[in-house]
Amino acid sequence: KRTQLSFLKMYDQGLIYQGIHPVNWCPRCETAIAFAEVEYSDNTTFLNYVNFPPADVPDDVLANVEGNSYVRYADCPEKADASVPGVLIATTRPELMSACVAVVVHPDDERYNSLLGKYVEVPLSGQKVKIIADEEVDMEYGTGAVMICTFGDKTDVAWVNKYDLDVIEAISEQGILTEAAGRYEGMELPDAKKQTIEDLKAEGYLTKQEEVDQNVGQCWRCKTPIEILVKKQWFVAVTKMIDESKKASNEMRWVPEHMESRLLNWADSMEWDWCISRQRLFATPIPVWYCKECGKVMLPDEDQLPIDPTVDKPKHACECGCTEFIGEEDVLDTWMDSSISPLSVADWPNPGWEDIFPSSIRPQGHDIIRTWAFYTTLRCLALTGQKPFDDIVINGMVFGEDGYKMSKSRGNVTGPEEVISEYGADPLRLWAANSVPGSDVAFDWKNIKHGYKFIRKFWNAFRFISMHIFDEESEKALSGDIEAIKANLNPMDTWIFAKLNKVNKIVDEAFYDYNYSIAVNTIEQFVWHDFCDEYIEAVKYRLYNDDISEESRIAAKYTLRTVIEDTLKLLAPIAPFFAEEVYQYFGHEGSIHNELWPEIDPKLDSTQVEEDGDLAIELIGEVRRFKSASKIPLNADVESATVYLNEKTEDLKDVFEYFADDIKGTLKIQNFQVTTGKPEVHEKVIEIEPDMSKIGPTFKKNAGQVIGFIKSTAPDEIAKQLAENGEIAIADGVITEDFLKMKKEIVGASGKKVDILQSEKLGVIVEVIR
Repeated sequence: KRTQLSFLKMYDQGLIYQGIHPVNWCPRCETAIAFAEVEYSDNTTFLNYVNFPPADVPDDVLANVEGNSYVRYADCPEKADASVPGVLIATTRPELMSACVAVVVHPDDERYNSLLGKYVEVPLSGQKVKIIADEEVDMEYGTGAVMICTFGDKTDVAWVNKYDLDVIEAISEQGILTEAAGRYEGMELPDAKKQTIEDLKAEGYLTKQEEVDQNVGQCWRCKTPIEILVKKQWFVAVTKMIDESKKASNEMRWVPEHMESRLLNWADSMEWDWCISRQRLFATPIPVWYCKECGKVMLPDEDQLPIDPTVDKPKHACECGCTEFIGEEDVLDTWMDSSISPLSVADWPNPGWEDIFPSSIRPQGHDIIRTWAFYTTLRCLALTGQKPFDDIVINGMVFGEDGYKMSKSRGNVTGPEEVISEYGADPLRLWAANSVPGSDVAFDWKNIKHGYKFIRKFWNAFRFISMHIFDEESEKALSGDIEAIKANLNPMDTWIFAKLNKVNKIVDEAFYDYNYSIAVNTIEQFVWHDFCDEYIEAVKYRLYNDDISEESRIAAKYTLRTVIEDTLKLLAPIAPFFAEEVYQYFGHEGSIHNELWPEIDPKLDSTQVEEDGDLAIELIGEVRRFKSASKIPLNADVESATVYLNEKTEDLKDVFEYFADDIKGTLKIQNFQVTTGKPEVHEKVIEIEPDMSKIGPTFKKNAGQVIGFIKSTAPDEIAKQLAENGEIAIADGVITEDFLKMKKEIVGASGKKVDILQSEKLGVIVEVIR
């Protein structure tokens, strides 16, 4: 109904009309199609060099020729001699020579100056055509002489109109040559082309062939090469609205910005109006009747819509008095429906449609900018005087795992149901959201699995947290005075809130810019690393340790719950099913998708706290990595840890001391200190074994005496003598360190064994006593 109504309104404005005009035609679909529906395919073909011999046209025949009209074979049957050089034409479509109406050359091409205005004979079909000049001819292509056929391409149409040339209809709607093709009548175009070339060779017209690359227009639906036929069709007067449409496009925000150039370039290239009638069975009927008596176009009243003119009848008689009508059998191009989608959403033209028009956003692929985007802009502008939407977001195509665009014909399609059945909908959405606006994206199972692992990671984090916040006591405490709870936040709590606030800002901006990949990656990094790997590990001691105050424990639980809830809200537009399911565990009555965007608490929005917390997290990470490398359980107690600073890092003292409780609690450190200088450490020999491979050959029969001395003497005593003298005299010989296997350890000022960690990233030294 709306499509037909829009047709009537644009018809009344003079923007829709019926006319006889060359149109793009698909012989297989047997319908006209718009230029925007023409796809182009690269292939190779032969450029055929054909001699058009000079023709003598009697004066009495020329007297009856108007302008640049051709001379029919019947009017001048004298056959020219094929062996006499005339004009050599280079053509890729010799099968259209029967529709040749002129030969055109460039006015500056000296090769043909003497031939201008003269006639040549078209081989095989026999008509005589005039040689004319036009600056659009490319002198470098082929021979620089071109036959004008009706119609080989758009250029032929332009020349026919420019010079008022005759039209020979040599191709039928089915792509079969007509009676005008003479001996080739009834042949399909490929067969006619093959036979024409054979005949040109046999009769001496074809001088040579050369292979060339060709860009062929084809039907977007069936991939059949299109032809240009003269047909009575319905058109939208696109060329009247080019400038207005471009202006409306400039008023919209394009994401990415450079995609607008595709629409503008397409608009600038429009030379023909949009053919909107289709010779198909199923589509919106064109709401038109024709008077059976006088042929006048009759339109329905608006209150009659929708109508099928082949079934319904007009309310009124024709002006001529006739009451019999013929309904239009053609239907509208499907883009006539699609191009008013923003108006359909707004319920145009019913009251209130202006309140939600223009639409806020149009998401679409880059492959239909010249159709959906362009036609929507033009049509909404014609019907409302406004742009159709505020923002237009362009997505790319999905490529299969083989690196080619997904298509059934290539067999590289992975259906969404296949992904959803194994991993669920949210991992698929996470993969899709990771694409960049305007860019093509390759499907990859690895990325689907990554999204699934992220969902599992988040789910496991929630399960851990749920064990601590859903008991009756915790729920009661967390429903109390929130400001009092926030007053007891630990430094690590304030750090994760600062991180969350930063994520909130980045995601908010990314959504505004439709840069979903930034939103997804930012949320993933935060959940996976900052929240799960760092904060949850740093907060466990406050959940399990009975020595922790109840205020601190409740603050930790509040932080865990709030971070989970707010992060779910950030994630909800991308992973709606997971977000909704987890959110409902918190006892909310409504959907998460009806909630407001999480607010940022200015008291917890601190870049300094975030940066300081990052330093504390890095220190915790250094010690945890040491524990792991030393095969010490991460939950094992550490007697002490001392951080040594230098002049360049002494400002870290306040940072580490501020986070001291969280550092101690996370790492299970009993004593934690921060100081300046260097640790006082030295090596201590704790075990010495004789090296039999050295002692035996050197001391021979006295080897036993040497071994006995080593085993009976304290390791530190042997080490002392070696340090003072470099050797020890025994059994008529001496031993040095080379005769010994020593086991050493680093000892601190307290005399206890220590481990020294050097953090290049922080620029500090950590002394650890296990």
